[in-house]
Amino acid sequence: MKAIGILLAFGLFFTACQSSSSSMEEKNKALIERYFILFNQHDWKALSEMYADSAEFKDPTSGMKVIKKTKAQFVEDYTGLQQQFPDVHDQVLNVYPSGDKQVTVEFVSTGTGADQKKFELPIAVIFRIENGKIVQDFTYYDNF
Repeated sequence: MKAIGILLAFGLFFTACQSSSSSMEEKNKALIERYFILFNQHDWKALSEMYADSAEFKDPTSGMKVIKKTKAQFVEDYTGLQQQFPDVHDQVLNVYPSGDKQVTVEFVSTGTGADQKKFELPIAVIFRIENGKIVQDFTYYDNF
């Protein structure tokens, strides 16, 4: 009888932990879905507010080295991107929440340069989220 009580308590504890984790995954997924809406609206200021004050970034343009950026630097970088590709747009293919702190996104970025050449680039990003803010943005794509 005592063993059944212990198993029941463990089961309730496990279920509560799973529910909490699932709830956090849904919140993080919703945050990232909002991220791509703002990206496609080119609202760089609002997008920057989704990040912690000094977030870590890694992508091929930095040689895959982790660098910290402020929100102002983020806005400056994305404003520059929009100047190069005024119609830049991300089409999300899949969103993969993982635990209570990470979301991986698979998407295709498209745009047209000043020379009227179009690009289409498959990208994957791993976001790390803490306290409702993005603290890491690790982006992977073929830079060649």
